[in-house]
Amino acid sequence: MIDFQNMNEKELEALIENAEKALRSLQVNKRKEVMAQMKELASSINVSVEIVENDKKSSVRKGAVVPIKYRHPDDPEKTWTGRGVMPTWLKTLVDAGHERSEFQI
Repeated sequence: MIDFQNMNEKELEALIENAEKALRSLQVNKRKEVMAQMKELASSINVSVEIVENDKKSSVRKGAVVPIKYRHPDDPEKTWTGRGVMPTWLKTLVDAGHERSEFQI
């Protein structure tokens, strides 16, 4: 079994990327297998089947990257674009009496 706790960030990212590639490959192969079975079943009862695949990539919404608006004063890795739920680190600082504008970039 893989010990995730002892892996560094790059090793974990590589593991995830490889797992995603393997999963996509399995899904593609399974899809081909199922389509072949459908065609075989259709031909067994003298029916022709045309399988039309939708191009899912064309419907993917591509938005602009939202710039970062806020940064943690002590940890520059902690940032927020100002969209969505306020992150815990910023909420804690605001609750402690700071103004959100103090952390604007």
